[in-house]
Amino acid sequence: MTEDRTHTTAPGHLMAAEISEQPQVLDRIASTDTEPLTALVRHLQGHPTRAVLLAARGTSDHTALYAKYLIETQLRLPVGLVSTSTFTGYGTRPDLTGVVWICVSQSGGSPDLVESTAAARSGGALTIAVTNTPSSPLQDAAQLHLPMLAGPELSVAATKTYTASLMRLWQLVTAWSGGDLAPGHFVSKVAAAALDLPEVAQVASRYRFVDRMVTTSRGFAYPTAREAALKLMETCYLSAHAFSGADLLHGPFAMIDEDRPVVVIVPPGAGGQMLDPVLDRLTERGADVCLVGATGTRTAQVRIPLPEDLPEQLAPIVQIIPLQQLALQLALSRHHDPDRPRGLRKVTETT
Repeated sequence: MTEDRTHTTAPGHLMAAEISEQPQVLDRIASTDTEPLTALVRHLQGHPTRAVLLAARGTSDHTALYAKYLIETQLRLPVGLVSTSTFTGYGTRPDLTGVVWICVSQSGGSPDLVESTAAARSGGALTIAVTNTPSSPLQDAAQLHLPMLAGPELSVAATKTYTASLMRLWQLVTAWSGGDLAPGHFVSKVAAAALDLPEVAQVASRYRFVDRMVTTSRGFAYPTAREAALKLMETCYLSAHAFSGADLLHGPFAMIDEDRPVVVIVPPGAGGQMLDPVLDRLTERGADVCLVGATGTRTAQVRIPLPEDLPEQLAPIVQIIPLQQLALQLALSRHHDPDRPRGLRKVTETT
């Protein structure tokens, strides 16, 4: 019998349960019949694509940023992140012939995403909706649909829909480029190993009374830094700023001191190598650094080690899990209920 989690009142129980469900969700995605994905890819491979546009909001915006890295590196196509207000607020109707439009939305109900996707379709784009709902206005507005397959998500803070959408977009782009989907079968096992890391509780205890924090990374892990900052803001009500490591070394570096912890997500591969000068400067600054991931011989005040069994492109699906746990544990230690953040709803309506 499936437990009805809506009747449990313990703060954070929904978020905790949905974080724990992620290995199962990822295994389901990897094991699902690939024919719907194959059919979608056939459309893409027969399409004269000159560019890709990605539309999303909130957590899904970080998924879209991840997809941008995937498409630029695997397909070598120009990719843009859409400003939906140019369609909904300014009434712009560009010629999008030869453009693939991918809109990511957990609910598929945000009016600005629905309207801009419909406008893109009328402008000649091949439109794809990536949603977690069996039927939605966004799915109706688009020509093609890719389900996230995360199952119902009840907590306001998105967790399993984020990792599910990363996995689905990795599958989509990899199949589109003619790549091998087999590595995706290992993700759920690595995700399960990342669920209960004792170091997360140590970091949560260290930062319990922190009001300001910075998250940073490079490459495929940069969306992880942005998603981690969002989770910390919406569940713990602290001021969390996410920067690319390259941008951090410009103006924002002036605000770094020992009272503003910096969470550095260090991926394997080129992304981790690009962070070397950032870590050097943070060490010189005397910053309170928390290293997450493949940390090598680097020293830091605290660290959250992660399994290094995944290639850099797949690593973001696992990197975010201990940071979701950190947001949950910090929120509970501050006597907040992360399932019901102040003033937030599951579906945000914007125009």
